[in-house]
Amino acid sequence: MKLHSLNQLNHSQKTAFLGVFVTLFPFFFPNLFQPLGHASPSMFSEWIAPKPRHVTLLEDALQRQTICDAVAVAKILNVTLVIPHFEVNPVWQDSSLFEDIFDVDHFIDVLRDEVSIVKELPGEYSWSTREYYATGIRATRIKTAPVHATADWYIENVLPILQSYGVAAIAPFSHRLTFNGLPSHIQRLRCKVNFEALNFVPHVQELGNIIVQRLRYNATINQAEERDYLLEETDKLGKQQSGKFVVLHLRFDKDMAAHSACDFGGGKAEKLALAKYRQVLWQGRVLNSQFTDEELRTQGRCPLTPEEIGLLLAALGFNNRTRLYLASHKVYGGKARLETLSELFPFMEDKKSLVSEEKLAKVKGKASLLAAVDYYVSMHSDIFISASPGNMHNALVAHRAYKNLKTIRPNMALLGQLFQNKSIGWSEFQGAVLDGHKNRQGQIRLRKEKQSIYTYPAPDCMCRELD
Repeated sequence: MKLHSLNQLNHSQKTAFLGVFVTLFPFFFPNLFQPLGHASPSMFSEWIAPKPRHVTLLEDALQRQTICDAVAVAKILNVTLVIPHFEVNPVWQDSSLFEDIFDVDHFIDVLRDEVSIVKELPGEYSWSTREYYATGIRATRIKTAPVHATADWYIENVLPILQSYGVAAIAPFSHRLTFNGLPSHIQRLRCKVNFEALNFVPHVQELGNIIVQRLRYNATINQAEERDYLLEETDKLGKQQSGKFVVLHLRFDKDMAAHSACDFGGGKAEKLALAKYRQVLWQGRVLNSQFTDEELRTQGRCPLTPEEIGLLLAALGFNNRTRLYLASHKVYGGKARLETLSELFPFMEDKKSLVSEEKLAKVKGKASLLAAVDYYVSMHSDIFISASPGNMHNALVAHRAYKNLKTIRPNMALLGQLFQNKSIGWSEFQGAVLDGHKNRQGQIRLRKEKQSIYTYPAPDCMCRELD
């Protein structure tokens, strides 16, 4: 569908925009130097709409996916994107802005030839805020964007509103762009945003580099701080002397434990406490609650506990000399829950053990920035492994696959069955683990229909098209 001539619109209408809310809050408006008519529906005539698939739990890594989709929609509609605005996370109470997490200038520069991006909305649209759309019914707000909508849907439903009113707002927006039937250049653009345009701000990268270097050269805080160890000594050491390290993403907080509805060995009191917590947060709308613990573990639906992930790593051949970095928020059960893991891996570190409080000051209390540091370190590790699936896990699996880095993907169903077998010996356990993970250590997996390009970037973003 082509738009009618813009000559019928006044100046304000000509600078119309499209807003996207919920996890992030970007705006779009027609390119100032190119007609919107360039976005023709004819190029999408053979697209097939996928069946909707809902995702319930959101994490910080979902911000990346939503940003990528926002850029893709801007490209499809041939409009200008305004740097997204993040809303305060109701759980973590993190007020970090896009520019607090990502390098804005790098973002704009990398995408310069793809999409027009500006840092602020034009002054005449300063009234257009999240609050404006939350305080009444607005004719310009679109609430019906289907999950995994096609590009045809955006052209047929959004462009007419932009034409008629000069402004449109889509809420909600997360998971609102299909993974199937898109032109190859749109798919590659999503990966370009995800893997090339979204660089963290310099101070996050600097902090991440400090952690990486201290992991590689086994430097303590005292060594690094007192002798300026990293800045002066690291360059003198050859690469052959640098050590390797593993990043463990341990997603085992109270929310995860409660939502899984699994039994973690704490007895009746723990079960009741988690059930109550689950009721408060999700009002009973937790699918796993209808299954027994045995069924959940057999299906691989239970996150690995610190003890279980430690046994998995040991079975895979890691030992008490392995340098392990713990990428985690608050662990359910506190330090006591990490004792077994610490005994198995005495060289286990985290941000606090490697960096002084002074250097952590800029990210302290900011969940998004702390997650960004862990993400950065994870991307620079020799091996990455996660104790449970989730957005952070999926994002890193994809990014590391794109960069050809090794990632171990636990076979959750196999492990669930093995850990239920109370009579299994170590040799049998280790043999089963090794056999069950032969093809789960970084091998490229091609994306299947309906699967996320943010988890499986091949072949869309990693294979060349044959002439």
